[in-house]
Order: sequence, then C-alpha cells, then structure tokens
Amino acid sequence: MMPTWVQVVYLICAVGFILALKGLSGPKTARRGNLIGAAAAVVGCALPFIYVDHLEHVPLILGAIAVGTAGGVFGARKVQMTQMPQMVALFNGVGGGAAALVALLELNHMLDVQAALDALGGPQVDAYGWFVYAATAFTIFVGSVSFAGSLITFAKLQELMTSRPVVFPGLPVAFGGLLLGGIVLSVLTVTSASIGIGIGLCLVGLLFGVLLVLPVGGADVPIVISLLNAFTGLTVAAGGYVLSNTLLLVGGTLVGASGTFLTLLMARAMGRSVANILFGALKGGSTLGAGVASDRPVRSAGPEDVAILLGYADRVIIVPGYGLAVAQAQHTLRELVDVLGERGTKVDYAIHPVAGRMPGHMNVLLAEAQVPYEQLVEMDHINGEFKNTDVVLVVGANDVVNPAAKTTPGAPIYGMPILNADEAKQVVFMKRSMRPGFAGIENELLFDPKTTLLFGDAKESLGKLLNAVKAL
Repeated sequence: MMPTWVQVVYLICAVGFILALKGLSGPKTARRGNLIGAAAAVVGCALPFIYVDHLEHVPLILGAIAVGTAGGVFGARKVQMTQMPQMVALFNGVGGGAAALVALLELNHMLDVQAALDALGGPQVDAYGWFVYAATAFTIFVGSVSFAGSLITFAKLQELMTSRPVVFPGLPVAFGGLLLGGIVLSVLTVTSASIGIGIGLCLVGLLFGVLLVLPVGGADVPIVISLLNAFTGLTVAAGGYVLSNTLLLVGGTLVGASGTFLTLLMARAMGRSVANILFGALKGGSTLGAGVASDRPVRSAGPEDVAILLGYADRVIIVPGYGLAVAQAQHTLRELVDVLGERGTKVDYAIHPVAGRMPGHMNVLLAEAQVPYEQLVEMDHINGEFKNTDVVLVVGANDVVNPAAKTTPGAPIYGMPILNADEAKQVVFMKRSMRPGFAGIENELLFDPKTTLLFGDAKESLGKLLNAVKAL
C-alpha cells in the first residue's frame, strides 16, 4: 500500500491536471495551464523514486526517461506547424502502447502472485477479483488499438501511405472477426487468465486498430486522431485502477472525456456522425473525392489588382487554412492586416472548427504571429457578417468555404457547416494551383464571377500584396 502522504501528493497532482485543462480552455491562461500540467506530470513521475523501497531496473528506467526526454525536446523544437497533427498522433500512439505494455506486465505479476497463493494450499483465494482482470484486458486491447491506429493516421498524414480510404473485399468480415476475437480473449482473461491469452489479446488489438483506421481518409483523419486520443485516455484510466494509482486514474479520465467531447464536436463541425466517419468509406461516404486538378477557366489577377480590392474595402474577412501553415506566411499576413487596419479597414479572421489539420490549428498558427485574439472569430459568430463584407481573402483554405457542402447532395462534404464566404461581394483565393483541398473535390466558388485567384506561394504572394497595398 502507498503511504498516505504519497496518495495526497498524487491527489494534488491530479488537481493540477484539472487546473491545467481549465487553463488550456482560454488563450490568456493557456501557457500557465500548460506549465501547471507539466509540473504535475514531473512530480508524478519523480514520486516513485522517493517512496518505493526497492525500485527495480533503475538504470533502465532512467535510460528510458532520458531517451524520451531527448526525443520530446527534439520533436517540440524541430516539428513544423504543419506536422503538429502527425506529432499528436505519434504521442497518442505511444501513450496507448505504453498502457498496453504496462497492463501486460501487470497481468504477468498478478498471475505470479496468484500462483504463489495457490502453492500455499488451503482455501482458494482470489487475490485480485474479476473486475481488476477486466480492467487489465480492456487496457491491453484498447491500448493496442490506439497504438496501431495512431501509427496508421501518422502514416496517412505524413504521406507515407495513401491518404485515401483503403478498403478491400472482406474488410467488414475481418473487422467483425477481430472485434469478436478481442471480446472472447477479454472474457478468457477474466475467467482463465494467462500471459499467452494477454499477448494474443494484444496482437488482436493491433490488427483491429489497423483495420479501424485504414478505411478512413481525407478530412476524417484528424477526427480519428481525436477518437484514438480518447481511447488512450480511457486505457490510462483503467491502468490507473489496476495499479491503484490515483494520478493515472484521474489523468486518464480527463484525457478520455476531453477527447470524446472533442471528437463529437469535430464530427458535428463536419456535419456527420462518428460512425459515418469510421465506416462511411465502406459505402462510399468518406470525405475524400477524386483529387484531380481542374482545367476549367478562372479569373486570376496579380498582387497589384488584389491590393486595390483590399486597399479600398471597408470590411475584409480573412479565411486562413492549411496552406497558410505550409507556407509559414502567418507573420506576413498579420503585417498586411495591420496595414489595412491603419487605413481604416475593419479586418477579422474567420476560424472554422476544422480548418487546418486539427482543432485550434489556425488559432495556434496566428497566435504565433501575435495576432490579437479578439480578431479571431469563430464560424458561428462571423457567418452572418459575410453578406456585408467587401472582400473575403482566402489564404490556403478550400473545403471550409466550399458551397458544395450546402448545395450538392452526395458530395463527400455535404452537410458540413462552412464559412459563408460565397455571400461576400468579392472573394480572393490565394492558391498554388487548381488542385482541390484535403477533401479532394472541386470548389465551385473558384469559378464564381465575383471570385479572383492569386496564384503562387502564399508567403511570396502575401509579401508582394503587402508592398502593393503600402504603395496605394
């Protein structure tokens, strides 16, 4: 049993996690919340070295901590903003895999303890009870699912494999068979546990995780990352119960709950259900189209022409997207907005819930450029203002302003709430080419008579546009 003072410290750390989550809910308190959460995690990890009398394998533990710390620091400093979703997927997968491995080791320990008790003779004694074995089985299976599924989402986003849905004949049968196999092995873990059954459960979970994510493609991938994050949180919470660790139980519950809410909110922002996101490709419902660049004629212009539109506009709305992050053009965009503001133009940024590759992607990107948070307006609050807007400048976004979501039944994104850029008086798209967005479908707004395209790298084009506006 843990000493009372250790349990109290763990409880304080758990409260720290709650305060961290609360702090992360707002931009002004996010940095402080992050520091509180990090401090609570450090204390929680260091505590076993203080109170455990005979901590085994200390060199291996310290070595693993050193390697993990080095990898984390390197990743945090080197990863590009465009690669944040991939990093989140990797970190999430590592968490699920670690929970599954710890549960396997704990199952082996539980079996050893039970065998020792049985060897003493006398009345049969159940050292742990069925619920502990059930929690262990859940951690092994779901943790393995999260690990394997997260690796597939990473490969899709990193373009190590196709981002399109991957389906094959017999996939539903294989999927259902693995799910049934996981349930059967979980029951056997409770009724007649063995390390062989635990390893088999882990392998089934890995295969199930792969098949769970393969049929997902397009803009659905970030939503699955959020769902797998919730899975990891639940496995950590279950592992905390198995280990009688309050900190893991509370921390995992927080991650599981927040990940679940985030998944539901993202699905709602896409106008679809979680079930449709996971299994829609089996009947052609994934948010990924053909991905072919259009050769239809469009109206294009140079930076000087677009500068005239912006320079003499009273109301401008910026719609940022993934292309802005790819070009790392947020600082130039912020400078352009400042110049327009000095000329008396009212400018806001319209933020779609799923713009970029993960929730908050655009918020973080623009915060990096010191954009005032008051200028970031969420979709529900700004959609009514587009009809009174002189110019909408779309920088690297596509699907979040695609009218097909409202007008084309059968389109992959049909039903997804969008920013009403099509209601503005003039629309300017900054694009590298006519390739479609992440959903892979054509945007009819590009061919609207009131739409002008400014082709080129976003950072370079914004620089020219900035200079042209200054010269007016």
